[in-house]
Amino acid sequence: MSREQLTAQLRIRRSDGTDSGYFVDYNLQYTDGASVLDGLISIRDEQNASLAVRFSCLNANVCKECLMQVNGAVQYACIAKLEPGLTTLEPLPGKRVLRDLVTETVPARERLETAMDEVQP
Repeated sequence: MSREQLTAQLRIRRSDGTDSGYFVDYNLQYTDGASVLDGLISIRDEQNASLAVRFSCLNANVCKECLMQVNGAVQYACIAKLEPGLTTLEPLPGKRVLRDLVTETVPARERLETAMDEVQP
């Protein structure tokens, strides 16, 4: 079987931010050189538009928004290469999950300063 005919399976932790979450497996055609972010975008476009993932650029490593756990290691989804077989994706550890792979990224100090600005007359 050629590499172009292989399947990539992304096991993604889904959550609405109020629960511990659950895993859903998505199968897609493996494309040599594709990134994990490419796979996530393909899933959103072709299989499940409700999948939440944060990104601003593709394969440029400028925005830093697509940071997540890829097989247990924190990586940028735009740099991590899609592989044939199973890849497990989870939100960043130690961060509050907003939905699926999207976590709270504003530092606690900035959240506090914003909250203080809102309550001051």
